[in-house]
Amino acid sequence: MIKKVDHIGIAVKSIEEARKFYEEVLGLKVTGIEEVKEQKVKTAFIPVGDSEIELLESTSEDGPVAKFIEKRGEGIHHIALQVDDIEKALEELKGKGVKLIDEVPRYGAGGAKIAFVHPKNANGVLLELCERD
Repeated sequence: MIKKVDHIGIAVKSIEEARKFYEEVLGLKVTGIEEVKEQKVKTAFIPVGDSEIELLESTSEDGPVAKFIEKRGEGIHHIALQVDDIEKALEELKGKGVKLIDEVPRYGAGGAKIAFVHPKNANGVLLELCERD
């Protein structure tokens, strides 16, 4: 069911400020910035080997990333696992009694289909399942 770690999402107050560390200090490059209006977030992907780092900046004070930062501060928000068939993966998890935040996939950055697994099932870690074409 799981192909690989697709990306690690990091909640930041400012993508422009945060990207300086990744680009100027680590020598990595942001490959694109995209706004996902449905999720009230702006994202920036930074390729690292076969995976990516996703910087997440809220576009609204009441957005989920803004609430996360208010409660926990900047830092790791989620780990995304790539799957071949997200609908099948969600069905399997639901059948195993796993609590899902999203029972139906939604649109994510880069055109991916995504769904979140409740952190209570994963030792406090918010897991994102994602399917990419």
